Amino acid sequence: MTDSNVTWLTQEAHDRLKAELEHLSGPARTEIAERIAAARDEGDLKENGGYHAAREEQAKNEARIRELTEKLRNVQIGTPPDDGKVEPGMVVTVLLAGDPMTFLLGSREIAGTTDLDVYSPTSPLGEAIDGHSVGDTVSYTAPNGKEFTVEITEAKPFAG
Repeated sequence: MTDSNVTWLTQEAHDRLKAELEHLSGPARTEIAERIAAARDEGDLKENGGYHAAREEQAKNEARIRELTEKLRNVQIGTPPDDGKVEPGMVVTVLLAGDPMTFLLGSREIAGTTDLDVYSPTSPLGEAIDGHSVGDTVSYTAPNGKEFTVEITEAKPFAG
């Protein structure tokens, strides 16, 4: 696996996501199917709000199952190496337009219950700094089109 397709997760985050996937794939899926069947037995499906709500919930459940399955497919449990290189799973401090900013580069699932802001590696800022090292200065084009200079001042593995 290359660094670009690895999702770094703490053991706690991995366990939490695995448990959620097992629940959604098992009991939650069965419960939704039973509600759909019960609503279908009520008759006219065109005006059956319970049926449509259950089908919508089923679609959301299946989407979350796919999302979790994909996240857990290429997972690395632990933390990335503490080598000063910016990559998913790192808490990064940058100077953005002269102001310090600290955030987790990764997914919200990694952050769990912390107060850290989370930036995706595929976000404009995440893409600009991913793969660079402490001390590097890069350009970042914000979603509004403005270009900013970003200096990476710290990159440490997220400990959870």
